[in-house]
Amino acid sequence: MKPSKPILILLAIGLLSLGTVGLAFGDDDDDDDEGREGGREESGWMESRAPLASVVNATYNTECGACHMAYQPGLLPPRAWAEIMTPAALANHYGDDASLTDDLRTEIITFLGANSADLALQGNPQRGDSSGANTGGARPRITETTNFKREHDKIPARLVKDNPEVGSLSQCNACHRGATDGDYSERRIDIPGHGPWKD
Repeated sequence: MKPSKPILILLAIGLLSLGTVGLAFGDDDDDDDEGREGGREESGWMESRAPLASVVNATYNTECGACHMAYQPGLLPPRAWAEIMTPAALANHYGDDASLTDDLRTEIITFLGANSADLALQGNPQRGDSSGANTGGARPRITETTNFKREHDKIPARLVKDNPEVGSLSQCNACHRGATDGDYSERRIDIPGHGPWKD
C-alpha cells in the first residue's frame, strides 16, 4: 500500500522542521561572529553586551593606574569597591601601601560606585555577580568572582603564573589586548609566548 500524497508532504515538512531546529541548536560556535550585533561575543565573561566603559576619571587613572591597570568599575559591585577603598584596606592594598588623602579617596570611590557592576549589569541580573564582596575577611578580588573563575578555569598555570610576561590572572592587559578599553572578547586574547586562546 502506497502512502497518500498529503501524508508524504506532512512527513517532508516535519523532517525539514527537525533539521532546521537541529541546525539552530548545533551552531553555537564562539568563533563565528557572523550575524552578531556589533560583533560582540555571544558567550563568555562579558557575554552579550558591549565592552565595559573605559575609565574616564583622571584621578583614578593616575592613582590606581600607576601600579596596575585601572580596572573598569563595572568589574565589581559597589560594596566590593567600597571595601577596597577603605583607609585600612588601602594601607594594606593586597600587600602594598596604597594610602590616599581623604579627598582623593572620596573622588575615586564616588567614581567607582557610580559606575560599578550593579549599574553596568542592570536588566541582566543573572550576570550580576556579587561574589567579589568580602567573604571571610579577604579583600574583594575581581579574580574571585564567579564569572571570572568560570572563564579562566581552563587556562593552565604555565600560561599565567609561570609565564614571566603575565605573572598573575590580575594582569588582564597582559593577555586581553583590549582590556584597558574594556574589551575582554575572546578574539582580542593573545597570551604572551602562546598566542590566541580558544576554548
